[in-house]
Amino acid sequence: MKQFETVIGLEVHVELATKTKIFCSCSTEFGGEPNSHTCPVCTGMPGSLPVLNKQVVEYAVAVGLATNCKITQNCKFDRKNYFYPDNPQNYQISQLYLPICRDGGIEIETEDGTKKTIGIHEIHMEEDAGKLVHDEWGENSLVDFNRSGVPLIEIVSEPDMRSADEVIAYLEKLRLIIQYLGASDCKLQEGSMRADVNLSVREAGSTEFGTRTEMKNLNSFKAIRRAIEGETERQIDLIESGQKVIQETRRWDDAKEYSYAMRSKEDAQDYRYFPEPDLVPIVISDEWLAEIKSCQPELRTEKLERYKKEFNIPDYDAKIITSNKKLADIFEETTAICNNPKKAANWLMGETMRLLKEHEMDVEDISFAPANLAKLIQLTEDRAINSSVAKEVFEKIFEENIDPEKYVEENGLKTVADDGALRSTIEKIVAENPQSVEDYKSGKKKAIGFLVGQTMKATQGKADPGMVNQILTELLK
Repeated sequence: MKQFETVIGLEVHVELATKTKIFCSCSTEFGGEPNSHTCPVCTGMPGSLPVLNKQVVEYAVAVGLATNCKITQNCKFDRKNYFYPDNPQNYQISQLYLPICRDGGIEIETEDGTKKTIGIHEIHMEEDAGKLVHDEWGENSLVDFNRSGVPLIEIVSEPDMRSADEVIAYLEKLRLIIQYLGASDCKLQEGSMRADVNLSVREAGSTEFGTRTEMKNLNSFKAIRRAIEGETERQIDLIESGQKVIQETRRWDDAKEYSYAMRSKEDAQDYRYFPEPDLVPIVISDEWLAEIKSCQPELRTEKLERYKKEFNIPDYDAKIITSNKKLADIFEETTAICNNPKKAANWLMGETMRLLKEHEMDVEDISFAPANLAKLIQLTEDRAINSSVAKEVFEKIFEENIDPEKYVEENGLKTVADDGALRSTIEKIVAENPQSVEDYKSGKKKAIGFLVGQTMKATQGKADPGMVNQILTELLK
């Protein structure tokens, strides 16, 4: 039986985090009433002229540097001609002949620990198209141009991936790099990061590529994985039955887990590219390039190593915390205040993750101040509150960003630490529960748990469990 190998390359579109669009001053903010973030330039009105947003170039260069690309210091825009309802000018301003970044690559690591470098053929700048909204009940489609002109970079990989696992590892690494740079939020659900999958199969051991298909605008890792697995199976079935794979663009329907042919796959000549006449070439001077390099932040790989050395936290903790830039920022700010990295890590990996899941929120939605988490950690370290009260207070910090010191004071949640008053309460509980005392003294050491529970109940959960255990042990000798 023939064995087949899958060959995959990706075209990843990333919306850049500029305040305004690539060639006009309209807002790039997600949402808004349809066609409210528009002007004559981004709706393709005759006579309107584009003006390049400098920040777009800087973000593109930053991503190129972080992915080990060569920067094309003299580059230009090209006009890509195609007719589609969401493309207002009937062309797109893009880059074909001199893309801003070329010949890069990033190292990935799959879940089984395999490391591999995925080549990046090029990164180019372009403008996004509008969005078609299809009427579910009729035969009409409406167009919203709010997204038209939003700046994109397209990251084109080499066909170096051989499985869905490698594709996901590549996308996750790419997303983290871009998020750490602040170049994009890379929210797949909002379309600010989306991938086109170019896939072909060939007999194992063959060096020739098979006929590829392209599946466009996949915007979740689950959909990408299922699309790769589904398309691989479809192509193998065609080859084994003696049919040919047709080079075409396909649409993956995630609900039905099947891809449908959309159109034959275009080549560059079909778009009639020519130099964009309304924009001058871009010259990135050595000084400008050096300035962008000097602003490059610490990326996840370097941060991971520093955390293990500087904060002496386990590898697992460091990986979880650095898996999201916002989480890493909260950790660093909290640790700088309370100087307790392990406790800061525990709160972020434990209760924070639990509450995010419970509230169906992303890490980016966290709104509490690191200073308040640091105060909570200090309260627990000073034994001013016990662990159950700390969890209750943290929920209020997470939801309302309250000051934990004021909240504890105002709600009378401080630990009952007066040894005299606590001892008196425990003595009374011991006197009222002779059976538990007898069980403990006869060797049933777990009986002390009941007495601890009764004490916590009597003190409304405010006693220090460690002190309660200590006093009980003394009284039960």
